[in-house]
Amino acid sequence: MRIDVLTLFPEMCEGVFSTSILGKARDKGIVSLNAVNFRDFSGNKHNTVDDTPYGGGGGMVLKPDPIFAAVEHVLETVNGGESLLEQRAAEAAPAKPRIILMCPQGQTYNQQIAEELAKEEHLIFICGHYEGYDERIREHLVTDELSIGDYVLTGGELPALTVIDSVVRLQPGALGNETSAITDSFSTGLLEYPHYTRPAEFRGWKVPDILLSGHHANIDVWRREQALQRTLERRPDLLETANLTAKDKQALQRLRDKNEQV
Repeated sequence: MRIDVLTLFPEMCEGVFSTSILGKARDKGIVSLNAVNFRDFSGNKHNTVDDTPYGGGGGMVLKPDPIFAAVEHVLETVNGGESLLEQRAAEAAPAKPRIILMCPQGQTYNQQIAEELAKEEHLIFICGHYEGYDERIREHLVTDELSIGDYVLTGGELPALTVIDSVVRLQPGALGNETSAITDSFSTGLLEYPHYTRPAEFRGWKVPDILLSGHHANIDVWRREQALQRTLERRPDLLETANLTAKDKQALQRLRDKNEQV
């Protein structure tokens, strides 16, 4: 997988790219992570990438030309000088790669989108600052708009890095234990069950006996019920779309009945 981040502050990305899971995945050659300063594509002597909005109003708006030029440079680098943007216009073909705009107006990001993006070979993230983007960037360049929540940040770098971290950890070989990503919260549609490790007793608090039993089938049942209970208590909205078995539904009903009795 190749991931390019278009940003005015590449130094914000490089530290994250070289650390922890992302750094290990990069070192293993699992993913190529690149920060591109789109100010380098401003095309003017002052390196200006923003301007006042037509029609008036406060703030500055990112100009389309440096963003388009930076994306085209990345695509031409990947494709040996052939622009995929030109191919898209000529063939009306689906965009490859995914070009993602991070903005508050985008689709709210979740684990299902992470799993979808993890299947792609190339992702390009556009990170803005200032008041916003020239609308032609949305209309004629990007394939996706994503938001990590209903709040506003200074720029798109932190949201993009959040998405990238969640996508890279799903790549085969990125995690030391391949089952970790499978059992994470949201990956199964539920919140994850509680974990314990040594010591078996700490300050009088004991690990549940079932986890010390060595009976893996019973442990699996306990963990599933714990995931259902935690989701019911903390994020009941997830149960509306979770893929539940008949046993799950029976367990949920028992949990609901128990809660009503308390």
